[in-house]
Amino acid sequence: MIGLGCILILVGLILLFTMTIPYMKNFHYHLQKCARPYAFDYVSWELNTLASLPDELLGTGPDINQEIKLQREIDTVLKKNGIVTFPPIVVQFEKPPCLLVISPRDRVLYADRFLLQQDLSIEEIESLEATVDSLGVSSLVVELGGFGAVCPPIVNDKLTIESSINVAVEEWFHQYLAFTPLGFRYLLDSIGIRQAPEIILMNETFAGMVSREIGAEIESLYYNNQKEEKNNYSSNGFNFYTEMRNTRMIADYYLSRGKIAEAEYYMELRRQEFISHGYYIRKLNQAYFAFNGIYGDSPSSVSPIYSYLQQLRAESPTLKDFIDEISAMCRYDDLIQSLE
Repeated sequence: MIGLGCILILVGLILLFTMTIPYMKNFHYHLQKCARPYAFDYVSWELNTLASLPDELLGTGPDINQEIKLQREIDTVLKKNGIVTFPPIVVQFEKPPCLLVISPRDRVLYADRFLLQQDLSIEEIESLEATVDSLGVSSLVVELGGFGAVCPPIVNDKLTIESSINVAVEEWFHQYLAFTPLGFRYLLDSIGIRQAPEIILMNETFAGMVSREIGAEIESLYYNNQKEEKNNYSSNGFNFYTEMRNTRMIADYYLSRGKIAEAEYYMELRRQEFISHGYYIRKLNQAYFAFNGIYGDSPSSVSPIYSYLQQLRAESPTLKDFIDEISAMCRYDDLIQSLE
């Protein structure tokens, strides 16, 4: 556990170091400069958290609370599926860092991202976004449900039981993947060594699929009487999934024809309509679609990767077989070839 913590601290140091060097374009350097005052301090967080980690979180104390119980349930179900639980199942329940997402204005692209402090005010968020937008890009500060690039991974302590299970599994699984070809490529992208947008989408979509499958088994075994009603994303005939997907496609249509102002005006009108139907969206822009689009099952995504992964999961005899096959991939072409 401590060894893994040291590895992740080293990764954090590398990331912080690379964030201080204008190794890419001057434009990228200016983005770094804007975000740096709000940056999440990896090293301090790791040192403080590991130093104060209670004995029970390491498995040496009594099973006294819901967090410990959840960790042990995840461990049990993963082992039941033949999945090695390395790193150990330990999570930290607190508010995760925020994420500043950058997209060009002329297209939807997950071009850059920066980790920000956990407790930014709405005034600080909007001020940062305005500053970054003034550089000619589209930006969005996102409040994350979980964050796996620290040890232990963070799970938002305000989530429902069902969401807590899924996020805990997903963030742990990202750490599991870091020791595989697929996850290592994602790590290289995260520290700015090699950009790989399709690898990001593969990782996030894959982790989401695995977390939902494991999460459903955990819920069935341990939380049957506490099963929460599923959100079908529909209110008074207004289907969130369908409407958001249509919004993405029409916005892409405008952008593909160079009509940036029209696209942004359209997205703002749609944002107001979503709010009128009970779906609060603070900011709907290119960066919104860029962030949400990295999850292949999201209506914001236009990638076929989710359907490809679904096909391979259907063909896999077990979840472990599916995990072993996908985690060994290191290129998008590997996924395509596996379907042929």
